[in-house]
Amino acid sequence: MGTATTAPTLPLKVAIVTANGSDSAAGTEATGGSYVRKTLTVGAAASGATSNSADLVWTGMPAGTFVGTEIWDSAGTPVRLWYGPLAASRTLLAGDELKITAGALTFALS
Repeated sequence: MGTATTAPTLPLKVAIVTANGSDSAAGTEATGGSYVRKTLTVGAAASGATSNSADLVWTGMPAGTFVGTEIWDSAGTPVRLWYGPLAASRTLLAGDELKITAGALTFALS
């Protein structure tokens, strides 16, 4: 028998982390500068996976090394739906821009 699930509250949001999370704990999310989670738009799933259909751009980032992303819903108490490392960590100076181009954030929800 299947387990009942609740649909995520839209829009989905992308967080940038300085330490990756695990199955049981969220990563350490960026703080400071102009950083805020970005709204995620995705294309149609193919073979159980999808990717961002628009560039994700954070301007005015805080200084630091950023190692991964997480996808959260927008519930009153947000639920983390997915997490994963960046292909390569990115070290930024205060005020720098971080950009994930359309199609570069590929993920599957299982």
